[in-house]
Amino acid sequence: MNSIGLVEVKNVSRGVRVTDEMLKSAGIHLLQSGAVCPGKFVSIVGGDLSSIRAAVDRGAMVAEDALIDSFVIGNLGEKVFEAMCGVVDVKDKKALGIIETFTAATAILAADAAVKAAVIQLIEVRIARGMGGKCFVTLTGNVADVRAAVEAGAVIAEREGVLINKEVIANPHPDLWQAVM
Repeated sequence: MNSIGLVEVKNVSRGVRVTDEMLKSAGIHLLQSGAVCPGKFVSIVGGDLSSIRAAVDRGAMVAEDALIDSFVIGNLGEKVFEAMCGVVDVKDKKALGIIETFTAATAILAADAAVKAAVIQLIEVRIARGMGGKCFVTLTGNVADVRAAVEAGAVIAEREGVLINKEVIANPHPDLWQAVM
């Protein structure tokens, strides 16, 4: 399954209702759903592209004025879902890239753009848990590829007006790797 959709709303109670309506509207699978800081709610679903589109459209309609963001990706970049789940095993630690955003949807879209722009390894896509609603993407690879990937992801967040910051650290200290992994 490489098609996913996401709906992010301003409050938990509407988020639960949105998720229920999405699941009832199409033959999709719930991948992640829950409250994130500061009281937002994010639901991520997977399945075939047409079903995902129908579910996200239904979720956005039900969300009404509580909608923060939504998206559908028909061809999610390889390894993005693993990075979202925090199950990536990074063996070759090189340059470190970070893209920080205000929305979950944009963080995932930035990660997708990053993996499609250069030869990098995603480390993590952290979605708004325990960070005041902020999200970030971390990645590694050679310096040139990390710069290209970070720029590609940052363009997505800048276009949406939700880029907080981006960084590339060419040669991270070994102790830093312990902190970010």
